[in-house]
Amino acid sequence: MRSVIDILDLTKEEIAELISVAEDIIQNPDNYREKCKHKKLATLFFEPSTRTRLSFEAAMYELGGNVLSISDGESSSASKGESVHDTIKVVNCYADVIAMRHPKEGAALVATMASDIPVINAGDGGHNHPTQTLADLLTIHREKGTLDNLTVGFCGDLKFGRTVHSLIHALTRYENIKVVLISPEELKLPDYMLEDMAAHGLEYVETTSLEEYMGELDVLYMTRVQKERFFNEQDYIRLKDSYILSPEKLMPAKSDMIILHPLPRVNEITVAVDEDPRACYFKQVLNAKFMRMALILKVLEEATK
Repeated sequence: MRSVIDILDLTKEEIAELISVAEDIIQNPDNYREKCKHKKLATLFFEPSTRTRLSFEAAMYELGGNVLSISDGESSSASKGESVHDTIKVVNCYADVIAMRHPKEGAALVATMASDIPVINAGDGGHNHPTQTLADLLTIHREKGTLDNLTVGFCGDLKFGRTVHSLIHALTRYENIKVVLISPEELKLPDYMLEDMAAHGLEYVETTSLEEYMGELDVLYMTRVQKERFFNEQDYIRLKDSYILSPEKLMPAKSDMIILHPLPRVNEITVAVDEDPRACYFKQVLNAKFMRMALILKVLEEATK
């Protein structure tokens, strides 16, 4: 039984294989319409989600499978105090694979310990979001033609941003990557992440300025300041508008730079940027479905071995 909790649970070769399968799904969708016939995916979302939940469900339907869904914790027995362990034991009786989102870091790992079927982490607190990273990697690969020799800027909430943490972990696998970390002092990337990058020889710089390195970037990964991660609302209000990407701020950028965002956005990218050909965040949304299709196929195939 194979679960995916962290992007590092997948080798570089396995990620390349998933990208290849996703590319084939894009080119030959009819070949995959019954690959998961009679299989059931349980989407357990104890935290609000639009894209991730719908993407997993669309992925399973397009593979010919079925979906059982908990769309928020209040609609499940978790609201009565049921533990993650017990919820997973119950769901194991009904489904073949689980995609789970939970507000607490480590909840997905706890789920794997209780499960006899594969568990895919759909985001656990501020910790990990491996399937968003797969969508990011497919988007970068499709738009840039490579995952090597890139300068990647991360802007916004780098402290709590699980999508940032997961993608940086993935980038440690690739050659000649430079990372530019753009954030207010209060939302800097945690020290353990900086230490991990240094241990892998990943070159990085930290700055509070969105404009300073704009002309050097191949990829700009914008993130929102996440209200739900703050204990003090005043801190959120003070920091939420730290960076707002506009057409004017893109003027120094390369003509082939791509702009990514895991969404939802609030106001950190103006709507005017949507018309820029470098804006790829809605392509990311579609690519996420294809990568989740590829991952579901992989974990179900390995579960039957």
